[in-house]
Amino acid sequence: MKQLNVATLNVKDVKDHLPTDPQQEAKALEEYVSAGIKLHAAGAIYFAEDDDAAIRGKFEYCKRAGIGVIVAGDPTPQSLPRIEKFVKDYDVRIAIHNHGPEDKLFPSPLDVLKVVRNFDSRIGCCIDLGHAARAGTDLVQAIRETGPRLFNIHMKDLTSFQSKESQVAVGDGIMPVREIFEALHAIQYKEFVDLEYEIHADDPMPGVIESFAYMRGVLAGMGFTNRA
Repeated sequence: MKQLNVATLNVKDVKDHLPTDPQQEAKALEEYVSAGIKLHAAGAIYFAEDDDAAIRGKFEYCKRAGIGVIVAGDPTPQSLPRIEKFVKDYDVRIAIHNHGPEDKLFPSPLDVLKVVRNFDSRIGCCIDLGHAARAGTDLVQAIRETGPRLFNIHMKDLTSFQSKESQVAVGDGIMPVREIFEALHAIQYKEFVDLEYEIHADDPMPGVIESFAYMRGVLAGMGFTNRA
């Protein structure tokens, strides 16, 4: 992350990101602090059980870490009233993540919006751009429509919007990156755009570096500088 000049991170609830065991979590948090890295979100975290104890544990986990946004993987519409109670109690936002055409509940962020619009304003969307594009979503329209309920962006690029296996470094595919950033600027988006680079696990850094360089170049071309 220092090589990338990135100091903020959306962590996953796994051992080598941020463990859920309280003692291991505390140790990891100390390491992030000493490295100058701030955790701004956690997820995708999955809400498999519509149960107070299970849901409370996820909010406690994020509260200990000082994390204000939970990227939620699969809450059902039926579980949202219970989740809303914890959102209010903990003042932690929920950003429901869309997972493309395979997702029977939330293929598109517009499907998320239909469900959350009548809940507390701290329940909203995380737009995964790759999955949304594969679901046939107009990405610019989705950004504009979700507006104040857009709490997180997962950025990736694809060479085909019909194949999630076609991921490439950002800038090497067909993702309309500039138009996406323009739409985010138009809605005065103040949250994070998180790179989600899920290929070349044995040697990800070249593609990650290329992705950040491309995004920073787009932002510079729009007149923005010093953006991580």
